[in-house]
Amino acid sequence: MRPLFLALLLAVPALGQTSRPPLSPTGLLTALQAADAGTSRELHDRVVRLFGRQNLLSGKAAAKIEATTAAWALMDMQPGRVVRENGTVLGDMIPLGTDGLQVLVLKLPNFQEFGYRIEVGGVTRVGGKVHVEHFDYTVDSQRQPNVPVGRLERFEWDQSSIFPDTKRSVTVYIPQQYQSGSEACLMVWQDGSRHVDPTGSMRASVVFDNLIHQKDMPITIGVFVDPGRKSQQKSGDKPGNRSLEYDSLGDAYVRFLLNEILPEVQRRYGVKFRPEAQARAIAGGSSGGICAFTAAWERPDQFHKVLSWVGTFVDIRGGNAYPYLLRITERKPIRVYLLDGVNDLDNQFGNWPLANRMMEASLKFMNYDHRVDWNECFHGSRGMAPSLPEALRWLWRDVK
Repeated sequence: MRPLFLALLLAVPALGQTSRPPLSPTGLLTALQAADAGTSRELHDRVVRLFGRQNLLSGKAAAKIEATTAAWALMDMQPGRVVRENGTVLGDMIPLGTDGLQVLVLKLPNFQEFGYRIEVGGVTRVGGKVHVEHFDYTVDSQRQPNVPVGRLERFEWDQSSIFPDTKRSVTVYIPQQYQSGSEACLMVWQDGSRHVDPTGSMRASVVFDNLIHQKDMPITIGVFVDPGRKSQQKSGDKPGNRSLEYDSLGDAYVRFLLNEILPEVQRRYGVKFRPEAQARAIAGGSSGGICAFTAAWERPDQFHKVLSWVGTFVDIRGGNAYPYLLRITERKPIRVYLLDGVNDLDNQFGNWPLANRMMEASLKFMNYDHRVDWNECFHGSRGMAPSLPEALRWLWRDVK
């Protein structure tokens, strides 16, 4: 009987499939408060589309997270419940209709990560992890009316002699205020494609537009460089050369920028970069963060400003040496902004919050021009994204 029931359910198209916008966890929470939620065919079908019919039927429907709202769903004729990995019952699921679809939606405390399972009759049907990490953006990370929008250009680079047998995408942001033939400030970003995306989490191009318009940041060309993929890799594969390029100490990566990428950007798009180091910044997160610091450390005559978040100053390729090198090396003319969170990584390579605390202490001891912001973020870019406008104002505060 059960295989026939599943086959019939797969064969019947959802009613009203295009009548409403996609359902979100918070929208589902609101809808469940309606008196007829349990018998609403429209709500039933929207939940099926949210989690995916095949996922529900195969027991692979993962939790959906929106801000701090989590939603779980299951297709089973017996009642289910959601249980944390420590055995705490989060709640009993609510049936929607008569075909076994059931859901649980909860507002959760911010900044937590835990495993869960959905149980039916004491048997686990679905398992997974919940990651709750929400920050609100300021208006500077959102499109504003009457603000000039810079253009984005993109090219592929596969001719590196410093990192041979690699290819990568490079995205160039050129502000609308830039006048051809003039010199502009420069800011290089590691893991560039996802950070420049105006609809992504960092929204760097949107922040650039707003801050340049407000004159809180000089006219700046952004060069957003992706890590190298091996020649045999496809464009969607995880870049195989990332750790070598980003985590390694030494001047190889900054030479790659200065000798290959930046000249190519100027040649392709007819732009010019201001030569003084004070007009140049470099940014990145995680391994890209230590890479940014290394570039400025090796060539402070070329990069004066460093933006690093959840920086990997741990023992992967020797980056744990930096807190000590800072103390025994004559102070270099660089400005450093760091951001990390108390929920950052702790693994066999080291403790990221501790490593960044040590960087903070060494920068302070050596009287560097520095700023370190702390929040509750995990490893990644979510904690940096809403703080980006303020960080850029601080970095560029004395450049016109």
